[in-house]
Amino acid sequence: MQRDIVQRPGTSAASSPSAARTSLPGNLLAPAAARRFVAAALAEWSALGLPAAVGFSERLSDDAAVVVSELVTNAVVHAGTNVELLFRLEEATDDEASALVIEVSDHHPARAVRSDRPEGGGAGTGAPGEPAEYGRGLELVATLAERWGITYRTGLKTVWARLPVDDWNPFPDARPEAGFQHGLRAAELLAPTARRALRDDADWAGRGALSFLAEASDLLAGQLDEDIVAALAGQLLVPRLADWCAIWLEPETAGRAAVPRLAKVWHIDETRIPTLRAHLEGDPLRLPERVGTGPVSMPWPGSTEDGEAPPDGREGVALAYRITSGGRTLGAVLLGREGIARVPDEVTALVEDFVRRVGLAVGAARAYTRQATISRILQRGLLPSKVADIPGVASSLVYEPSDDGVVGGDFYDIFPCPNDRWCFVLGDVQGSGPEAAVVTGLARPWLRLLAREGFQAGEVLVRLNRLLLDDAMEAAEAAALMVAAAGGQHSADSGQSRFLSLLYGELVPLPGGGARCTLASAGHPLPLLLRPDGTVRPAAEPQLLLGVMDDAVYETQSFDLAPGDSLLCVTDGVTERRSGPLMFDDGDGLAQALSGCAGLSAEEIADRIKHAVHAFAERPPDDDLALLVLQAMERPGE
Repeated sequence: MQRDIVQRPGTSAASSPSAARTSLPGNLLAPAAARRFVAAALAEWSALGLPAAVGFSERLSDDAAVVVSELVTNAVVHAGTNVELLFRLEEATDDEASALVIEVSDHHPARAVRSDRPEGGGAGTGAPGEPAEYGRGLELVATLAERWGITYRTGLKTVWARLPVDDWNPFPDARPEAGFQHGLRAAELLAPTARRALRDDADWAGRGALSFLAEASDLLAGQLDEDIVAALAGQLLVPRLADWCAIWLEPETAGRAAVPRLAKVWHIDETRIPTLRAHLEGDPLRLPERVGTGPVSMPWPGSTEDGEAPPDGREGVALAYRITSGGRTLGAVLLGREGIARVPDEVTALVEDFVRRVGLAVGAARAYTRQATISRILQRGLLPSKVADIPGVASSLVYEPSDDGVVGGDFYDIFPCPNDRWCFVLGDVQGSGPEAAVVTGLARPWLRLLAREGFQAGEVLVRLNRLLLDDAMEAAEAAALMVAAAGGQHSADSGQSRFLSLLYGELVPLPGGGARCTLASAGHPLPLLLRPDGTVRPAAEPQLLLGVMDDAVYETQSFDLAPGDSLLCVTDGVTERRSGPLMFDDGDGLAQALSGCAGLSAEEIADRIKHAVHAFAERPPDDDLALLVLQAMERPGE
């Protein structure tokens, strides 16, 4: 078995005649998705009639599925990040035969690739000298592949394996029944001990139960989708504790007319899943409240009312458990064990503890979904349904709230005003959630009202600043009165400050094209002006945040936005986008990115800046991202 870290030889994916690439989520659904992806790629290459595809065989397809499954599982379990899968076909050269190359990359290169158990001891929770329960994946990869290795790049770790497309046999000593020997060897590597194959229930009474529950808690915690929770629960139960299982989930608006939804069916034999699902779909499982959370004996799926065995002749014990959270029923779990008359008490108690964790995970996922739904509705109400079109000025807006399920603090607006003026706003409220929503809900209509009353840009900010401070003072006084009425002691700094960074501008179209632009910035990232020759300069001066001092005065800057000029306005989600210790705007990074956009349309500039911000770091942005591009145009007929 190869253990050294080696640099992968061979051509890059770009130079391969055939390559398929995909990204997979960092959860237990990834290995099955990877197997399907590899099978689809092999079928496509065979249909194309590529020369190397002639050597595809059932054995090679099986080997590729096993290898990709083991590598993806290793990445998901030990790295915990999203997984990038590259599967390519290398045609034969003078030096090497045709080959399938599998590359699995994760974004946690600091974590070592897990192999077999350490010297002198078992892997995982095993005692010294005890056979390893896990960690055989790379041993299997090394057995099936001609060679394999690991490549480290900046922020990326790639484990690759090469499978020749020829008659190469990883089991040279096999007897004539090559297929049987191949399957037997793979089974020995994946299940090296009889203890695991026979599912020793007595082991669950001690260390095994604690390890299982700890693993289940880690995998289920933080899942924000109830269907993913159900899928993970099914794969944790089967085959360790059951031969098959089914999970029903109650609808959010539960009632007498509500019918539980069959969210997941899982079987140790994947070919029997459709039959099992067919037996269960017509009879939704809903346990009465009086049965509690313990196991309830249920009829075997497919058996008749008079107790006759199902058509396939297989039967055993079926148990059901209620899924609860906070005293509320969220669904039910049904599981079965074939060929036994009774499930040991240790196992039923362990499943009950496990289902309790499933209930907590489903409850947390539903709470997140409700919060995210409310936030999306509130966000839509706080932002304009449409922005105004400005004559002679093209505009492009990008708004991406952070994916944390709460209302963001960024907001925008473009609206017409009297005297042939158009106003635009880009703001960022301190914090997020309900507090930010309150400020946004006040600031945007106030801005429209002040602008339409004819106040100039500087005066608009002065008055908005006073309104924010007055409103914050009233809120603090109301809080003090409530605390005093309750007999508590009011703290002098208990009032919430409502800081707001804001870029406010006015555009007046000019007869020959373009517009006269007037700007005022209050603690906001400065807008940048891009000329057609690629030069970039700040278009405003930095000034104090709104909501800090009641006597603040705000100055304005005016200039002509000539045809071909572009004005870029952003929030700090762009300038402060982080990659380790660095920020996107360090060393005038935003200005440099904008200077390369000369000659592009407003929409193309916005799209390029957005992609540059996303590409700056591997992780998705963790703050709201808003940017507005205004580009002056020639007026038709002028």
